[in-house]
Amino acid sequence: MAETVTPTVDDTPPPASTRRERRGWYVYDWANSAFQTTVITVFLGPFLTTVAELAAGCELGADTCDGYVHPLGIRVAAGSYYPYLISLSVFLTVFVLPVIGAIADRSAHKKRLLGGAAFTGAGATIAMAFVTGDRYLLGGVLFLIANISFGAAVVVYNSFLPQLGGPDERDGISSRGWAIGYLGGGLLLALNLVAITVLDEGDNPQRTLDLARWSIVSAGVWWAVFTLVPLRWLRERPSVAALTGGGNVVTDGFRQLGRTMREIKAYPLTLFFLLAFLVFNDGIQTVITLASQYGTEELRLEQSTLIITILLVQFLAFGGALSLGALAKRIGAHKTVLLSLVLWTFVIIAAFRLPAEAPVPFMILGAAIGLVLGGSQALSRSLFSQLIPAGKEGEYYGFYEISDKGTSWLGPLAFGLVFQLTASYRVGLVSLLIFFVVGFVLLAAVPIRRAIVAAGNTPPRVL
Repeated sequence: MAETVTPTVDDTPPPASTRRERRGWYVYDWANSAFQTTVITVFLGPFLTTVAELAAGCELGADTCDGYVHPLGIRVAAGSYYPYLISLSVFLTVFVLPVIGAIADRSAHKKRLLGGAAFTGAGATIAMAFVTGDRYLLGGVLFLIANISFGAAVVVYNSFLPQLGGPDERDGISSRGWAIGYLGGGLLLALNLVAITVLDEGDNPQRTLDLARWSIVSAGVWWAVFTLVPLRWLRERPSVAALTGGGNVVTDGFRQLGRTMREIKAYPLTLFFLLAFLVFNDGIQTVITLASQYGTEELRLEQSTLIITILLVQFLAFGGALSLGALAKRIGAHKTVLLSLVLWTFVIIAAFRLPAEAPVPFMILGAAIGLVLGGSQALSRSLFSQLIPAGKEGEYYGFYEISDKGTSWLGPLAFGLVFQLTASYRVGLVSLLIFFVVGFVLLAAVPIRRAIVAAGNTPPRVL
């Protein structure tokens, strides 16, 4: 599947991307969104929480569980096990993803890196078939492998974006990719909903748990199969450093990362934008990741209600991503993302006030999330592409991906700590407001046009 690259260097500009190439890039969003939607957003939280509760001695199907598990001898409330896992996975990505990005920048075969990371993550997801009974530790290890691999693949995937279009095209390309990803994730989730509706036995919690496990496995299969398309259609566009570097790409990647860490202070505005993104997107990802757990544990909603709501989010997010992308053409991506953060603040306040056992208000809130979710993330990705020095796309997206798709750190940690102290998911949810407020203030303070010029790039016509 990988193309042969001739190691020659000249001053000829790289050929413009083709429609087929851009479509191949979009399809990877279609492929990996199944993991984020089916696994992270819907099934894995309740599934691993239930497995942890079984290991803590709680009865399957019990309304409440005050038990504890002891991974590596650490006393952890069963309800906090999954949020802590998320935080651990992101802590590990802090060390892994920038290195992956540096290697991608030095490699003439980025598609191989994309495939290796994607297939590793998909394989770990498929292996969730073996997480039965009270095997919460196995489930935790497989999740760590899958989520870190997911992030590594997205780092490589995002590094293709600056090569697919100019400054005025990237908002649209990024928004279309994100929108198509929502369609793919929504379609698989819809199929899982049909399977659960047909096969579930309401009075048999073990059957419900088994169906959740196989739904998780289906996302791994989907991810692996559709990854074959971008590996076929994307073109290798190696940088000059990749063609002239020689030596071992891994050791060269580590050296490049070291140089970048020393030189990064030359781009303080890029770092400031990255800090703002890491703060507000940590809040967004925490909402996405823990929404299912909040719905089941605090609002006592049926799993079918959660899946229907997430489906609603997915398909509305398709239109929302395209709509905010169109709005960005008129007022600029910077202002559009700031507007979305104001809307996210209202979402958190509304979620805190949701009544228990009331599916309709939960679905309405899900619709509101769908309208702002895709656009806020897609435009952040394209805006960041303008702030990256040429030839450093992989490295910088390695730092960016620390809080991108399906990954968050401080939010789940805060949520888990607040729950362990208060036994209230609602109070934990309110703690997330700080991420949106602080993120808004930081992002508003970034002089975007000056930051783009400082990175050596040409600003788009509208910011």
